[in-house]
Amino acid sequence: MTFGNQADEKESHEILSTAFDSGVYFIDTADAYPLGANWDQLGRTEQIIGAWLKDKRHEVVLATKCFGQMSSNPNDKGLSRKHIFDAVENSLRRLGTDYIDLYQAHQFDESVPMEETLRAFEDLVRQGKVRYVGVSNWRAWQVAKALGISKYFHFDPIQSVQPRYNLLFRMIEDELVPLCESEGVGIITYNPLAGGMLTGRYRPGQDVQEGTRFSLGGIGVRAGTLYQQRYWNDSVFSAVEGYRNWCTEHGRNMVTTAIQWVISQRGITSAIIGASRANQLKDVLDAVIAPSLTQDDLDDLDQLWFQLPKRREFR
Repeated sequence: MTFGNQADEKESHEILSTAFDSGVYFIDTADAYPLGANWDQLGRTEQIIGAWLKDKRHEVVLATKCFGQMSSNPNDKGLSRKHIFDAVENSLRRLGTDYIDLYQAHQFDESVPMEETLRAFEDLVRQGKVRYVGVSNWRAWQVAKALGISKYFHFDPIQSVQPRYNLLFRMIEDELVPLCESEGVGIITYNPLAGGMLTGRYRPGQDVQEGTRFSLGGIGVRAGTLYQQRYWNDSVFSAVEGYRNWCTEHGRNMVTTAIQWVISQRGITSAIIGASRANQLKDVLDAVIAPSLTQDDLDDLDQLWFQLPKRREFR
């Protein structure tokens, strides 16, 4: 989601090549990326990925999403049948491919009957334009309802969910994770580094830095504003300082440990990593080979979440 805004095309291709050469074969994006885009930039991330993907298509599992408003036209958004059909064609064109491995609803659309959305996805699967379908930022009851509708109408069911999940935000553990474990739905988490907070880059009392996710603009609700609402507060800064101290005491890298914690949790299939520079990937990829977290480590890290005030937020 950084490609085309925080990272230009050359840097984006270097990031993709570095990840691919290191054994990363799953690429996730969305039609409305890059994050913080203006009207002219919408879809640029898919274009950049498509240009890189040309000779590697069958080696990569390619995922993208629809929902976001793609123009000033009020019908050019959401999960209506019309918009889904238009969106998938545009994504296929930008990505330079004739099929998408995993096509996901980026948000829940309460203005459209769920059956309409799921039937549109089913038709795309039958047409061969989409291999599997998933959802992102849906609550447990919404996923459960979708599974029930799909079973009733014999649609291909939702194969994955994509929720926000990290050491500082664990809302999905109460209902979504048990549901997905019960129903065999994969959980592909995003934001494992909490927008960069868990990298140790930010300190209490500092101003928001330009060029970071916390300063991004965008259409409608500014992306930077959303990230500040999630993480830029005294409670989170306090938790991050505690995490920094714990990593120092235990000789652990903050980035590697945060990623490792996510992928070691019950029910988690994978974690999505965003980068704006290729050199950021080393610590992330080290999470696969780093020494495992012990039960004592996990118990210590639980305190980060337990000490945070809980707010009614789900994404």
